[in-house]
Amino acid sequence: MSAKILVIDDEESIRFTFERFLATEGYSVATAESCREALARINETSFDVVFADIILGDGTGIDILREIRARGLSCPVIMITGDPGVETAGDSIRLDAFDYIPKPINQEALLHAAQTALKYKALNDEKEKYRTNLEAIFRSVRDAIITVDKEAVVIEFNEAAMTMCGYSRSDIGKAFSSLSEICDGRCAEILGEAIQSGAPVEADRLEWRTANGARRVISVRTYPLLGSQRALAGVVMVLRDDTHLAELERELTEHRHFYRIVGKSGPMQKVYSLIRALAAVQTTVLITGESGTGKELVAEALHRAGERSHKPLVKVNCSALPESLLESELFGHVKGAFTGAVRDNVGRFHRADGGTIFLDEIGDISPLIQLKLLRVLEKGEFERVGNSAPVKVDVRLIVATNKNLLEKVHLGELRADLYYRLKVVEIRLPPLRDRREDIPLLVDHFRNGFNAKFKKTIAALSSDVMKAFVKYPWPGNVRELEHTMEHGFVLCSQNIITFDHLPPDFLSAPGIEQSSHDEPHGTVDSHAILEALDKTAWNKAKAARLLGIDRVTLYRKIKKYNLAEDTPKC
Repeated sequence: MSAKILVIDDEESIRFTFERFLATEGYSVATAESCREALARINETSFDVVFADIILGDGTGIDILREIRARGLSCPVIMITGDPGVETAGDSIRLDAFDYIPKPINQEALLHAAQTALKYKALNDEKEKYRTNLEAIFRSVRDAIITVDKEAVVIEFNEAAMTMCGYSRSDIGKAFSSLSEICDGRCAEILGEAIQSGAPVEADRLEWRTANGARRVISVRTYPLLGSQRALAGVVMVLRDDTHLAELERELTEHRHFYRIVGKSGPMQKVYSLIRALAAVQTTVLITGESGTGKELVAEALHRAGERSHKPLVKVNCSALPESLLESELFGHVKGAFTGAVRDNVGRFHRADGGTIFLDEIGDISPLIQLKLLRVLEKGEFERVGNSAPVKVDVRLIVATNKNLLEKVHLGELRADLYYRLKVVEIRLPPLRDRREDIPLLVDHFRNGFNAKFKKTIAALSSDVMKAFVKYPWPGNVRELEHTMEHGFVLCSQNIITFDHLPPDFLSAPGIEQSSHDEPHGTVDSHAILEALDKTAWNKAKAARLLGIDRVTLYRKIKKYNLAEDTPKC
């Protein structure tokens, strides 16, 4: 497209001369004889270059120049003057006029000025485009970015730095060392090292304390800013908040807990590794395992450890509703879609938009729901009941089942194409009987929770109960263990859970042997007995209640350890 040029002069002959010379070169030329007409032209058209006479009938070219600059327009302004030595010509240059040309107009000088101004504008526009793009990138990066010159004076920082470090725009231009640091000056040291060496510097896992005392873990990277002849002009420092990652790694290192999942056994470590690997990948996950193994907890961990953790996690039990209700619950319906649909309903998929939806008991869904679910997986859209307009969603799908889905495919109860779309990655949860070493951990976990819930101070299970727990096959898995523990807490009025507090179904199971000397697991030794007797002034009935054992067991222990009132405590 030809460049657009505006010529402003109150002399018609000057306007005519400019227009003829410039149009000959292929430029699109518009003219104005006054300030008012010129501003009207500028309002209508975006010009590439403006020629303005300094003296006009209703104002000056300098007034035009001021207005163009006030509007933030990037077009170069070239002043026209009958006397290049007058003071106003100098004023125009000081006000950022690009150039000025004298009257009478010389064609060669005019064309040269126009070409030079257009080249300048093209370069300036390109630079502005890059600047705008860089600013957009600068603002969008979640990491804090701080740039300083070679004297460690702050040049710029992004919004993430303001949030993470508590900076404000007034801090630009200050020495970095004078700013409030929450890493005890470590960042200033790293910055100084980077300026001195002129090379990148890295530091991982620095601990910060925010203004409200919260602990944060950050990693620091610095990169040199090079000027002309590749000399050091400053440093870019990038701060990444690794608190979430550090906490995740800490939990994995402990090998005991992963979010709300409890277990240190080998099979559970494999599950933790899979969750960690899949958390940041937006693929569909199939969680399989017997009833009560914790499939919902795994779904929660996948969501919370991933990028969608700040968005909703919506859960649906597919076996709890008939087909008609499940379809409406998942995909929503419009008013009047069926009897009882008195108003529009937003489905679970719509509520989960941007987040995660967890479909439990996926093996129980009907062919119609299977078809609609397949469409969501393939196209990211669905239709509400009673409405054919497609609804777009961005949802991560996690499904779970205790059924054999492949067998359902062979029986014709599950679509093969849906099965393979669901089983992109499978997490198999081991039954509790295959990770018996986790049972004591789970017992402690539930004990702490139920103590808080029931406001009790139960210290342990008796040793025989613990042995029975480890030996029992737990067909209901972790859920059954939890319910058994809760039953014990409800009935227990002492600080040790014994067989007397456990459900009849558990007690009647094959292999459960109750001992007449049921005693606390790892809690009643000679020191504990002496301490209890001392607190009760050797009242054996009270001491037995304090220890959570019967008096027969206490007498047996006293005899076993050969204890007496004068026995020294150690």
